[in-house]
Amino acid sequence: MKFIWLSVLWLLLFGVICNGLSANVSSRPSVVTLGAIFSFDSPIGKVAKIAIEEAVKDVNANSTVLKGTKLVVNMHDSNCSGFVGMLGAMQFMETDAVAIIGPQSSVVAHTLSFVTNELQVPLLSYAATDPTLSSLQFPYFVRTTQSDLYQMKAIADIVYHYGWKKIVVLYLDDDYGRNGMSALDDALVARHCKISYKVGIPPKASNRDDIMDILVKVKDVESRIIVLHTYPTIGFMVFSVAKYLGMTGNGCVWIATDWLTSVADSSADSPLEEMDDLQGALVLRQHTANSERKRAFSKKFVKMTGGTLGLNSYGFYAYDTVWLVAHAIDAFFSKGGIVSFSNYSKLQAVEGSNLHLEAMSIFDGGPLLLKNILQSDFIGLTGAVKFDSDRSLINPAYDIMNVVGTGFHRIGYWSNYSGLSTVLPEELYTMPPNLSNANQVLKPVVWPGDTVDIPRGWSFPENGNFLRIGVPNRASFREFVSHVKGTDDFKGFCIDVFTAAENLLGYSFHYRFIPFGDGHKNPSYNEIVQKITTGELDGVVGDIAIVTNRTKEVDFTQPFAASGLVVVAPFKQINTGAWAFLRPFSPQMWGVTAIFFIVVGMVVWILEHRINDEFRGPPKRQLITVVWFSLSTMFFAHRENTMSTLGRFVLLIWLFVVLIINSSYTASLTSILTVQQLYSPIKGIESLKESHEPIGYQEGSFSEHYLTGEIGIAKSRLIPLGSPEEYATALLKGPKNGGVAAVVDERLYVELFLASQCKFRIVGQEFTRSGWGFAFPRDSPFAIDFSTAILKLSEDGDLQRIHDKWLTVSTCSQDNTEIDSDQLHLKSFWGLFLICGVVCFVALVIYFLRVVQKYRGASSGEPDSEGQSGSHSKRIHTLLSIIDEKTDPSGRHKRRKLESLSNDNLEKDMETDARTPKKLQTPVS
Repeated sequence: MKFIWLSVLWLLLFGVICNGLSANVSSRPSVVTLGAIFSFDSPIGKVAKIAIEEAVKDVNANSTVLKGTKLVVNMHDSNCSGFVGMLGAMQFMETDAVAIIGPQSSVVAHTLSFVTNELQVPLLSYAATDPTLSSLQFPYFVRTTQSDLYQMKAIADIVYHYGWKKIVVLYLDDDYGRNGMSALDDALVARHCKISYKVGIPPKASNRDDIMDILVKVKDVESRIIVLHTYPTIGFMVFSVAKYLGMTGNGCVWIATDWLTSVADSSADSPLEEMDDLQGALVLRQHTANSERKRAFSKKFVKMTGGTLGLNSYGFYAYDTVWLVAHAIDAFFSKGGIVSFSNYSKLQAVEGSNLHLEAMSIFDGGPLLLKNILQSDFIGLTGAVKFDSDRSLINPAYDIMNVVGTGFHRIGYWSNYSGLSTVLPEELYTMPPNLSNANQVLKPVVWPGDTVDIPRGWSFPENGNFLRIGVPNRASFREFVSHVKGTDDFKGFCIDVFTAAENLLGYSFHYRFIPFGDGHKNPSYNEIVQKITTGELDGVVGDIAIVTNRTKEVDFTQPFAASGLVVVAPFKQINTGAWAFLRPFSPQMWGVTAIFFIVVGMVVWILEHRINDEFRGPPKRQLITVVWFSLSTMFFAHRENTMSTLGRFVLLIWLFVVLIINSSYTASLTSILTVQQLYSPIKGIESLKESHEPIGYQEGSFSEHYLTGEIGIAKSRLIPLGSPEEYATALLKGPKNGGVAAVVDERLYVELFLASQCKFRIVGQEFTRSGWGFAFPRDSPFAIDFSTAILKLSEDGDLQRIHDKWLTVSTCSQDNTEIDSDQLHLKSFWGLFLICGVVCFVALVIYFLRVVQKYRGASSGEPDSEGQSGSHSKRIHTLLSIIDEKTDPSGRHKRRKLESLSNDNLEKDMETDARTPKKLQTPVS
C-alpha cells in the first residue's frame, strides 16, 4: 500500500514539473524583434552595421543563449538627424520591438531617450558618449561604451602630466561638443589647470572660411595646447586650416578625442590623406582588451569586407551590445517575462490622425528587461561587460596615440584605475591602484615640428604688440632702479637681474618698459601692481616687495632678493660706569630675585624653627637669621645647618636656582665690561609701538600699510620720508625737534642707507620676512619661467655678482651693527622660579599638615577645668605653642634626660656615702 502511494506522489510531482517546463517553453516566442538606429554612411555606422549583423548570426547560431527563440534586428538609418531618428523609433514601437540599439549620435540619443522613457523600451547606445545622458533623466538609456567623462579625465591627466596650465578647446557646438567640453573643464579644475579660451564650431560649418576665422582668433591666444572635440569632417578641416596658418609647427600641441582614431581605424586599406596635417598630434582611442576571440573576429571582419574597411573600437562595442541584449532577453524569459504591449493612454487624443500614433504601445516587460540588462556580466570582444553602480561600464580605459608618419605610435594608456601608464590596464587591474604622480609615466613623444622636447605650452600672441612692463620711476635709492633720462631705458640692480633672467629663458619676446611715477617722489607700489589687474600693464619689474595683499591680485616670481622690515634709530656709546653691575638684569628680574631670596629664607625658617636651635631665639635674632641665611645662599656661605628633610630639599632646589642666576649674571657682566656697548632708547618694534613718538617710513612702500594695519600704530604718528638724506635729518632732529624717533623700512634700503651713515644702527630684529620679485598677471607662464631663471642665477653665483656691482658695502664698523637689548629678562628664568615656588609651597603644605595632626592629638587629650574642650582662645594658644615648641625628632632629647637622671642619682649616692662615718678596722690578733 505504501509503495502505491509513493508511486502516485511521484507521478503527480512529475506532472507538475512537466507542466512548468512546458509553460516556460511556451512563454518564449519564436521571434524577438530589436530595433537599430544609426547612420549607415558614417565611419562608425559602416563598421557597426556589419558588426551587428554578425552578432545576430552568432547569437542565433548559439543554442545556449535564447534557446530556440530567433533574434531579429530591424535597422533604420537616422542620417545623424534627431528628427529622422525619432521617426524611426516610433516605427519600431509599432512593430513590438523590445529594445533599440543605437543611436551613435549623442544629439539623436537625447531625442530618442524621451520616447523610450515613455514607452519603457531600453535604448542601448554603443557610440553616444555625451556625459549628460544620465540615468536620472533617462532611466531607459543604457550606454554600452565609455562616457566622455572618462575621456576628458584622461586629457586632463595628460595636460597635468606635462606641466601645462592653460589650454584652448575647439568643440562642436551641439550637445555632444558642449557637454564634453564642460566635463573637460571640470576635470582640469580638479588638476589645478583651466581652459583659457574656448570656441564652438557650428555643426553645419562646411567651408574653410568659417574655420579660418575661428583659428585666427585662436592664434592670438597665449596658450598653444589645443584640444579638438568634434566630428571627423570638421576635425580634418580644422587641421588643414591650422597647418595653413602655421599652427601645427614647433611649440604647438594638438590633442584630438577618439573621433580621429575611429576614422583612421576604419580606413585600414590605406593611410588617411590628412595624416600629413596631423603630425605630432596626441589622439585617444577607446581601449579594448586583447583576446583570442577578438583577434578571430577581426580576421573574420577583414575577410567579409575584403580589407576595404577597418574595424574600430565602436564596432567591437556594437557587437557586444547585441550579445548583451541577447543575454538579458534570455534572463527575462527565464524569470517568466512575457513580451506584451499595452496601449499608450496619452495618445488616445490623436486617434484618427494620419500619423497613426495610436499604434504605439508600452512594453509591459520593459522594467524587467532593463533590470536584466544592468545585471549582465559576461566576457565580450571588448573585455568584461558589466555595469557599476553608476550604470557605466567597468574599467574605463584609453590608448594614448601619437601621430608619427603615416600611422599611430602608442605612447601609453590611461585607466580610471591607475591613471597614465605604459603597462596594459589588464595587468594593472591585478595590482593595487596607484595614482601617485611618480607612477604616472608615458613613452617619449614626437611633437609637432618633429621634436622630442616637451613644448612649454604657450607662446606670445602673434598680434605684433609689445608686452608692457611697468617700472617704478624712483626718486631715491636709485641704485635699485632708475630711469635713464632722455631714453626709454632703465638701469639698476633690479633691471640687471631681469635682463640676466631673460637671457636664460631660452626664448625671446618683445617688451617695452613703461615708467610709473614722475621721478620727483617715489611712486605708490600698490598702484603700479594694481595696473596689472586692470590690464594696463603686462608685468612689473623693480624692487616690488612680495606681500600678502599683492599676492591676492598677481603672481610673483621667485624672490631675487631677501628683505624685511627693520627699525633704524640713532645710538650712542655707553661707558661701563659706577652702576654697570646692575645692567646684567632687568628691573623685573632684580625684583623677583630679591622677593625669592626673602621667601625662601622664610620658608626655611618655618621648616627649621621647631627642630633647629640656630633658627630659634628672640624675634630680632630670628629676623636677622632669615635675612642672613637668604643672602648668604648666593655665596654658599650660610653657617646655619638645616636639619629637616623638607628644609634640605627646599634649600637644594634654591641653591640650583642661585647657581644658574650667578652664572648668567657673571657671563652678562663680563660681556658688558669687556665689549664696547651701543645704546638706543628704542629696542625694537615692540618698544616703538608702546611709545607715542613719531615714526618715519619710506614714501610709496608697503611699510605704511603694515604699520597701521598689522602692527596697529596710529597713522598720525607716521611721517613719510623720500630719501636717505631725509632719513638722516629726521633721525638727528629727534621727536622733540620735529624729527622721528626711528625709521621703519626694508632691510635692503636700510643697509644701503647705513653704508654711508655711521650714526645710526638697526635696533631689534627683523619683524617681517619677505622678498622682492617681478609681478605678472595671475596664472601667467612668465612667473614660472622667470622663477626658474632666477634660481639658476642664484645657483651660478650671478645674482650675488649683480648685487655686489650695485650695492656697496658699508664703510662703517661692522661690529654691533644691530643693537639689541643685552639685559637678561625675567622671561628667561621664569621656569626656574616656578619650580622653586612650587617646591616651597608643597613643603609648607606638608609641614602644616603635620602641625595640624599634632594639634588635634594635643587638643583631644587636654580638657579644661570644666571638663569640656578648650575655648577658641585656648585652641589658638595651643596651636601657637605647638608651632613654637622645641622638638627633637632624632630622640637626642630623651637620651640627654636619661643621662641627666643617672648623673643625679650617682651624685646623691656619693653624698650619702660621704655623710656615713667609716668603721675602724681592727687587726686580728
